[in-house]
Amino acid sequence: MSNFLNNAWYVVALSPDVEHTLKPVRVLGEAIVLYRKQDGTPVALEDACPHRKLPLSMGRIKNDAVECGYHGLTFDCSGKCIDAATQERIPPFAKVRSYPVRDRYGLLWIWMGDPQRAATQDIYEIEHHDNPAWNLTGGDSLLCKCNYLWLVDNLLDPSHVAWVHRTSFGGAGTDDTPLQVADDAHGVVCSRWINGQPPPPFYAPLVKFKGLADRYQHYEVRFPSQAINKGIYAPAGNGGPGMVEGADIYRMVSYNFLTPVDEDSTLYFWLQHRNTDPHDADITRGAAVGA
Repeated sequence: MSNFLNNAWYVVALSPDVEHTLKPVRVLGEAIVLYRKQDGTPVALEDACPHRKLPLSMGRIKNDAVECGYHGLTFDCSGKCIDAATQERIPPFAKVRSYPVRDRYGLLWIWMGDPQRAATQDIYEIEHHDNPAWNLTGGDSLLCKCNYLWLVDNLLDPSHVAWVHRTSFGGAGTDDTPLQVADDAHGVVCSRWINGQPPPPFYAPLVKFKGLADRYQHYEVRFPSQAINKGIYAPAGNGGPGMVEGADIYRMVSYNFLTPVDEDSTLYFWLQHRNTDPHDADITRGAAVGA
């Protein structure tokens, strides 16, 4: 599993899916068991008892600890063995790895590398997350049977919408407008302005103005595998790099968090954010990921 970047935050589950029960998952080829303590604090442990490697997820929770279902060795949330049921002496080797985990944006994030380097502020920041004028859809997830880099490739490619998404995100200019590519220490951005064209079918009923639009496509991947797709629509003649914010500017941002399960499969988590109609449930239900 050396091809994966360990010192990074990955989404491991939707927050509501982790409760005071044992949930087995696999991240970067490693077996992990998730659960919450009685106060709601999330816990992530290596999912293998050090004695006979039975998955701890096959055991049970005792208060805020996990009891192995084979011989009753019990581990606290730090991975330390605190009880060896059949003997007075706790074996010194009896411990499992504990992983830093955090709740944010309705997602549970895990740090797979050196725990001393896990800083909560390094979790990707969703701009306008607490702005009541914006709507943030509830998260969802999908297991994809491919290496995560194939998904990265797709989410960094605005040009494919002209052919793959003809009836939704495609539209005039998506097939021939040049793209600009920029990179820095954090990742890669592929973007372009498409000026003076009708909004594509998906966005036409969502924008707050009539007539032609200047459209911005922003496809970004931040290391190791966080993809941000932004769509901006302004009345024709008002868009471009020097665009001035106004009430007519429509913005939609799709956040895509890709977590390698192993070399051949990926957990795909996403959220979607828009700057209009924060309380319109019909629009929220009809929204789909795109830019």
